Amino acid sequence: MPLPKISTPTYELVLPSTGKKIKYRPFLVREEKILILALESEDETQIANAVKKTLKDCIQTRGVKVESLPTFDIEYLFLNIRGKSVGEAVDLIITCPDDGETTVPVKIYIDEIEVVKQEGHSPDIDLDGSLTLRMKYPSLDQFVTNNFSFDEDDGLDKSFEIIGSCIDVIFNEEDAWSTSDVTKKELMTWMDGLNSSQFKKIEEFFTTMPKLSHTIKVTNPNTKVENEIVLEGLQSFFG
Repeated sequence: MPLPKISTPTYELVLPSTGKKIKYRPFLVREEKILILALESEDETQIANAVKKTLKDCIQTRGVKVESLPTFDIEYLFLNIRGKSVGEAVDLIITCPDDGETTVPVKIYIDEIEVVKQEGHSPDIDLDGSLTLRMKYPSLDQFVTNNFSFDEDDGLDKSFEIIGSCIDVIFNEEDAWSTSDVTKKELMTWMDGLNSSQFKKIEEFFTTMPKLSHTIKVTNPNTKVENEIVLEGLQSFFG
């Protein structure tokens, strides 16, 4: 006689980037094992493959391409899937910023954590009044680098490559140049020709892009000072 089937609940959330509603299920034990083994390997390729497979298996809505989702969508998905798998709240130890040493335990409920979008943020960057860059958001590989990187020496070159990988199209009123039509070396050389003001505009795209964010207030038990703390990015909620 075969063993009984175990029913797995499904949940819904709205992707922050598109407003599209999708269905998902929690991690299963087999997926937890795959993630743990990948993390123990400290190999970013294995981790990326494990995260990709886990998300694909857990997303129940057809047509969702995990590789194409922006980083903040993936973080939001991963956070919620993990929440339904291991608990609806995360327990953190927060250091009070008023004295920089007193720690306070805090419980944060996952359904209160949102992706915050800054007003005025745009994927189009005006470089010089004639040329415009259209940016795309970092996706799965960058999510892995941000949250599961074991390389402490990524350095400036790595950041430069990431920025280059997010430039989608360069255009003016007459022409458009897709970065998919040029080599990585050609794109890096072109970026070397930007002045510091233009490069800062590109950096601002990343600093203002949507991100997981949650504001908490904690009172320092020693000084009685109330501190307001903004937690941003997936790592902040698993600290």
